[in-house]
Amino acid sequence: MEYVTATSDMLHAVYHVLHTAIETVYPKYYPREVAGFFCGHHSKEHILDGILTGNMGVLIKGNVIVGTGCFDGNHITGVYVLPSYHNQGCGSYIMDCLENEIGKTYDTVILDASLPAVCLYEHRGYKTVGHGIYNLEHDVKLVYEIMEKNIKHQ
Repeated sequence: MEYVTATSDMLHAVYHVLHTAIETVYPKYYPREVAGFFCGHHSKEHILDGILTGNMGVLIKGNVIVGTGCFDGNHITGVYVLPSYHNQGCGSYIMDCLENEIGKTYDTVILDASLPAVCLYEHRGYKTVGHGIYNLEHDVKLVYEIMEKNIKHQ
């Protein structure tokens, strides 16, 4: 496995990872409107903006881009892995890379955790510091955990 900075020629592969993960995993935990919201949020234009910041990376296994991660300051803004690569350490590997990069400048990492990811983050030492609610159409509410981890002494 290798985690590298995403480049614009990887746009379609990153889009595939994001949308496949969202469309496969989120409906198990959230109403369909939530998956639709996240797929809409992760448009090709938004992904390209993330790539151009230099803060988005991809996880390559073999010759396949199997996951992606992104951060802004000390905030991890997304970690997604293709469902066929779940439970193989890919998400943890991406998190290690993101935490190492953030740790060069900050002592604390913050993230907004979707319901399916809360346990992963708790096992990594993150603590819930708040709860978020985002109102979507049809009176649907997106509920998530705001979590943080002190990485100063790692």
